Amino acid sequence: MDEALEVVDVVADSGLEGVVTWLLRLLGLVALVAGVGLWLLTEMGLLWLPALLILVGLVLLVAPSILLVVAEFA
Repeated sequence: MDEALEVVDVVADSGLEGVVTWLLRLLGLVALVAGVGLWLLTEMGLLWLPALLILVGLVLLVAPSILLVVAEFA
């Protein structure tokens, strides 16, 4: 966790936190849409792959904001 906060702190110091945040959110949105698409549009026997993609997408949508807030207070 300390290494992740150090990386976030370096990004925040360089002034690129907005770009990195939106890049991660975009990646999360793509993973979320891919997971929902696999779940709704295919006949997959294994539902863990779409569920995993949806979970990763949600984490990537929320995690950048939380990490930047934690890095500002630390």
